[in-house]
Amino acid sequence: QVQLVESGGGLVQAGGSLRLSCAASAGTFSDYTVAWFRQAPGGEREFVAALRPTNSNGLYADSAKGRFTISRDRAKSTLYLQMNTLKPEDTALYYCAAGRPITSTLHQGRSYYYWGQGTQVTVSS
Repeated sequence: QVQLVESGGGLVQAGGSLRLSCAASAGTFSDYTVAWFRQAPGGEREFVAALRPTNSNGLYADSAKGRFTISRDRAKSTLYLQMNTLKPEDTALYYCAAGRPITSTLHQGRSYYYWGQGTQVTVSS
């Protein structure tokens, strides 16, 4: 069982930056594909970024490309999402997740076993 705890959310002005963190309870965190998803009020959960256990290159939703960077510190069992040039439409509850999805389902939330409780990001215009 892996427990995930997000932090780092908050209120920021458009154009600003935030770094989200996701601390994992178990050492085997490094064996999983890890990802960030988000859900805006009234909206559906959507994929933001993912990182394979054996690949340091992140995979991103189009909305995140060029602005967000996903990374992992294996020694600390912590996942990060660096978010730059934030926009009001980035406002959402952000979740980290861990699982073993195949490539074609990497962007699907149902492919992930473990989820954090979420951290709120609010971007003001």
